[in-house]
Amino acid sequence: MVHSREESMSNSSSAVKMMHAVHYDAYGGELKHVEVSIPTPKKNEVLLRLEAISINPVDWKIQNGLLRPLIPRKFPYIPCGDVAGEVVEVGSLVKNFRVGDKVIAKLTLKYGGGLAEFAVATERLTVARPSQVSAAEAAGIPVAALTAHDAFTQIAGLKLDGTGTGQHKNILITAASGGVGSYAVQLAKLAGNTHVTATCGARNIDLVKSLGADEVLDYKTPQGATLRSPSGRKYDVVIHCTIGIPWSTFDPVLTKTGVVVDLTPGVATFISSSMKKLFFPKKKLVQFILDIKGEGMEHLAQLVNDGKLKTIIDSKFPLSKAEDAWAKSIDGHATGKIIVEP
Repeated sequence: MVHSREESMSNSSSAVKMMHAVHYDAYGGELKHVEVSIPTPKKNEVLLRLEAISINPVDWKIQNGLLRPLIPRKFPYIPCGDVAGEVVEVGSLVKNFRVGDKVIAKLTLKYGGGLAEFAVATERLTVARPSQVSAAEAAGIPVAALTAHDAFTQIAGLKLDGTGTGQHKNILITAASGGVGSYAVQLAKLAGNTHVTATCGARNIDLVKSLGADEVLDYKTPQGATLRSPSGRKYDVVIHCTIGIPWSTFDPVLTKTGVVVDLTPGVATFISSSMKKLFFPKKKLVQFILDIKGEGMEHLAQLVNDGKLKTIIDSKFPLSKAEDAWAKSIDGHATGKIIVEP
């Protein structure tokens, strides 16, 4: 561990600057607690002292080889990319940030770096953190909140500022108590003139209702398994946040032009999507791939600051217990976001 942050970050110190981090050194490798050098920001980067890190399912899927051999770019690899912290050093070309600024950042998947005390982030994927937004709330935004936001705005055609009231939308959100789903319920209601049906486990029904869902189904019940709206509605948009539900389940509950946005696409989704274009040309199964942009993170952070959007936090772990947070994410039953705090 670094005994003195001030001494560690001092330009006058000749000692090697070290930090505590968690990495793995092969696909399928175990998480290891290590001391490594504090990274040095490049010209267009900022160095952050991290205050909160959010674990996403993609993080442990990469560990298991999901994007082999492209990501990680090299081993050992410090996972996680959704972070919030304080700027402690800026590259020579950085214009928008100064030492001391509180920020939210998305680190690149290629190089990772989040499960640590310090990390470098590009200026392009770093945004200011509003004063009323805690580090833990902010760390959930880059992947989870932005995925829900972009699925609605880019594919479903919703306007999330309440101006899209001309056309009513019936929306289904699966796994609505999870990281993405909990944001999706809230954002769907921000669009205005929407009716939201959501699925989740029985223990989270009251929570999902409190986020704004009009109807909530226990996914383990017969009605929940068929995704049928209690009020008989058919869905214009489905934000699909889980796995294992076939097209044959979605088809009868969609409108003639209904769209299923699959947030966990795989080979099966690609094949199904191609088949739908042949046999169900008006209904769509769309594979969603997130393209992180700073403007989206800024908008969402402002919604949190204004009290219009909440980050649901399942649990917090110190960096020394990162493997426990990792295991909880893999278990797949977290309510909202799992946060690690250095």
